[in-house]
Amino acid sequence: MSLPITVPRREASATVRIALAFYVLLILYASCYPFSGWRDTGLSPWSWLSEGMPRYWTVFDLGVNVLGYVPLGALAVLALYPRLRGARAVLLAAGAGVLLAALLECLQMYLPSRVPSNLDLVTNASGVAIGALAGQLCSTAVLERSWLRALRSHWFSNEASRGLIVVALWPLAQLYPQPYLFGHGQWLPTLSNWLSRGFDVPIDIGQLIWRDAGVSVEAFLLAEVVVTALGMTGAVLTLLCQSKRQAPRTLLAMALMLAAVGAKSLAHAVLFAPDDAFVWLTPSAASGLVVGAVMLGGLSFAPPIAQRRAAIFALAACLTLLNVLPSNPYFLSTLQEWVQGKFLNFNGAAQFLSLSWPLFALWFLTHRVHRAG
Repeated sequence: MSLPITVPRREASATVRIALAFYVLLILYASCYPFSGWRDTGLSPWSWLSEGMPRYWTVFDLGVNVLGYVPLGALAVLALYPRLRGARAVLLAAGAGVLLAALLECLQMYLPSRVPSNLDLVTNASGVAIGALAGQLCSTAVLERSWLRALRSHWFSNEASRGLIVVALWPLAQLYPQPYLFGHGQWLPTLSNWLSRGFDVPIDIGQLIWRDAGVSVEAFLLAEVVVTALGMTGAVLTLLCQSKRQAPRTLLAMALMLAAVGAKSLAHAVLFAPDDAFVWLTPSAASGLVVGAVMLGGLSFAPPIAQRRAAIFALAACLTLLNVLPSNPYFLSTLQEWVQGKFLNFNGAAQFLSLSWPLFALWFLTHRVHRAG
């Protein structure tokens, strides 16, 4: 397939700037996770700067601290393009990244489950510096002469900058364990935990709603079918409604689904056990996948505006259903086997994506750029 040849232009990338905003939110959430036990130690928030280097550390921790800030530095440099380029962009991006890391370390002084240290700041600063240099080296190729940029213009609409970022986050949202396949945005258990910690009293909002209602095993099985089908349909339609007629829509939808189930399997293998890689593929989840495929088979021929409205309905219905159903007792028993340990930062970022992805998707699907178009 040949793509139209365009003259390279120096212009800002809305996609990169939106990706930077998402990534900053991700780092903020991951650094403050699990948001419990906030207290004042009586020490200044920057007292950790004058302490010695920690005695106990692992290569894994150092690697995660470096790699986690590499994308931040690269995205910051690319977001500054073309207003700032060269050494000025690298210095500004690296300085902003180090400042963010230092502020988050100060904030962790008030979290008992987090231990701020100057070693974390050094590794975070190294990561953001590496990312800034890498972003500067590839800025011209990525933003001016990139075949990916030409492919994006050829396959997707002009309003797709935000939407492609949202769609790309969907497979990553599968990394956090969920009670139902593709069931993102279940806020009630998280809100219940926050209220319980805040008032020092066990609070379960779901139990308050369903106190006198018995929910059978069959109801949970049916709920998984419906949630899986709605979540799958909403996510894939969010991709399809942005694509142009000449785009290989079937291949794009299949690639998105493969990325999602691949991320799900990998997360289960790492967080639980290798033998549990496909434990999420229950009979109800498999039935939901079939129902979702049938729904997508019919909606794939609809015009983009109809696909966008169907995606809004599917995601809103899925979000509503997840937050009115009581907690799945079978999923809660599975979580008891999950030891977060050294994956605390990773799990915090994954939980943020799982809880927030439907809101990001609905924000994009209802954005005014569609009305303007």
